[in-house]
Amino acid sequence: MKKILYCIAFLLSVNTAYADNNLDDAIGELQHAWATANYHTTEEKQEAAFKVLAKDAHQVSLEYPGRAEPLIWEAIILSCYAKAKGGLGALKIAEQSRDLLLAAEKINPQALNGSAYTSLGSLYYKVPGWPFGFGDKKMARLYLEKALQINPTGIDPNYFYGDFLISQGEQAKAVECFKKALSAPPRPGREDADEGRKAEIQQALQKYEKNS
Repeated sequence: MKKILYCIAFLLSVNTAYADNNLDDAIGELQHAWATANYHTTEEKQEAAFKVLAKDAHQVSLEYPGRAEPLIWEAIILSCYAKAKGGLGALKIAEQSRDLLLAAEKINPQALNGSAYTSLGSLYYKVPGWPFGFGDKKMARLYLEKALQINPTGIDPNYFYGDFLISQGEQAKAVECFKKALSAPPRPGREDADEGRKAEIQQALQKYEKNS
């Protein structure tokens, strides 16, 4: 009986590791496709690119139910799709993104170094407020600060918090966040995203210096 239980436990651990590796590969593909669409695709083609990518991301979410990571990436891609689409139709897509992130938070708020909080914060300050959308500056600050608590040296939480602070007139604090983002540890396998994000940070700093 003990041997049977041991074999079952062993098989379960192997299957779990196999599933995790497959999920990592699927997430990696989404990440690289997102970086291409976001940083190396012209604005007029981004809407179509993100629309296709959103379908791919949704399929990954369906293949791995109960996991936060694919929900987060589906939400990130949907938020970019909403931005590229624009107009009132984009608000429904942004709501879908928010709902996916809230679902991911319930599953595992620590997933992907708290990326659900970073993305929620970004949505809440970029989406229009009432009566048009769900935008809320207080909620944005709350989520972005939660993201920094989980990943204080990360490039994304520092960049988005800095971008939020600029919008709130807190320029000096924003510059600190941007500089911290530039010195963030590199993310293995995500060099394309790091390169694109650093370019955005440099542009933000140049804009601040020009206006100050």
